[in-house]
Amino acid sequence: MTQAADERGQATPLYMAAVVGLLFLVLVYLAFGQADVTRNGTQTAADAAALAAAKQSRDELDLVDVTDDLEAIFGGRTPVDTPDGCTRAVDFAARNDAVAGYHDCMTLNDGRWGFTVNVRSRESMGDSVIEGTGSKHATATATAVIEPRCTFTPEESEAPEPDEGAEDDKEEPSPGKLLCDSEDWVIDPDNMDLLPDMADLFTVRLAEARAR
Repeated sequence: MTQAADERGQATPLYMAAVVGLLFLVLVYLAFGQADVTRNGTQTAADAAALAAAKQSRDELDLVDVTDDLEAIFGGRTPVDTPDGCTRAVDFAARNDAVAGYHDCMTLNDGRWGFTVNVRSRESMGDSVIEGTGSKHATATATAVIEPRCTFTPEESEAPEPDEGAEDDKEEPSPGKLLCDSEDWVIDPDNMDLLPDMADLFTVRLAEARAR
C-alpha cells in the first residue's frame, strides 16, 4: 500500500466523524428552532386570548349601570361589576392552536381593569435529539388592560328651584361630561346611545407577556 493510499484510509474515519458531528449540530439547531416556533405561536395565542377577553369586557360595559362610578372608571379603576370576557379568551386561544380553560383566565386584582390568560400549546414541541421535548408543551401568559381614552368631570349638583314643576322632577340630571380628544360629551342618562362607541372611550392594550 502506498503512502497516499494509507493517508486516504486514515482520513476517511475523520471525515465520517466530522459529517456525523455536523449532522448532529444541524438536528440540535432544528430542534431548538422548532421549540422556538412553538413557543412563539403559543405566546401569540396568549396575546390574542387576553386581548379578546379585555375587548369583550369593555364592549359589554353598560355605562347606565355604572353612572355613579364613572369618575372612578375614567380615572383608571376597575368597574365594580366587571363584565366577563373569559369565554372569548378560551375561544381565541383555540383559534390559535392553543388550549385555555375558563379557569386559566383571571380578572386582575391590582386595581387595573383587565385580564391575565394562561395558555398551553395544543401540540407538543415534537420528538428531537433534545430529551423530553416529545411530550412537553409550550406555555405562555399574557395580560391585557382596558384604559380610558377620555377624562370625566362630574356635574356640580344644584339645588332645585322652589317653583320647579313636577315634570322637571322626573328628568334624571346628567352625572357629568366626558372630554375625548378635545371634544366634550355631556352624559344624558336618557340618551346614552349618543355617546361615542366603547372603543372610542376605552383602549385595550397588552401589558405583560411571558412565554415558557
